[in-house]
Amino acid sequence: MTTREKPIAQGLTRNVPDVPLEGAVIEATISKGFMPASIEGKPLRMALIDSEGQVVDAGDHVAWAAWKVCIQAQHNFWKGEGHLVVHAGPPTPADKKAAA
Repeated sequence: MTTREKPIAQGLTRNVPDVPLEGAVIEATISKGFMPASIEGKPLRMALIDSEGQVVDAGDHVAWAAWKVCIQAQHNFWKGEGHLVVHAGPPTPADKKAAA
C-alpha cells in the first residue's frame, strides 16, 4: 500500500492531506514499518532535516522512531474513540453483556 492508493481509515482521510511524493513512495506493514523506495523500487532512507536543509539524523532508526510515533497515535485514537479498551484481565461474562 502506498500513501496515495488507499485511505488511512474511514473518515480520517479528510483530516490528513493527500500529498503526492515526487520520485518516491512510502509503503508500510505492521511488521516492517515504513519502507520508503524510489519510483524505480530502490530502497531509500528516512531523514530529519532542519529548516536550513541540514540532515539532523537519518537511517533505519529514524524510520522506526517515526513508525513508533504513528503506532502510538493510532493507539491513542482508538482508545479515545472507544474502539480500544485495555483490560487488566480477560473479559468476564458481565463485561461481555455490558458491551452488547
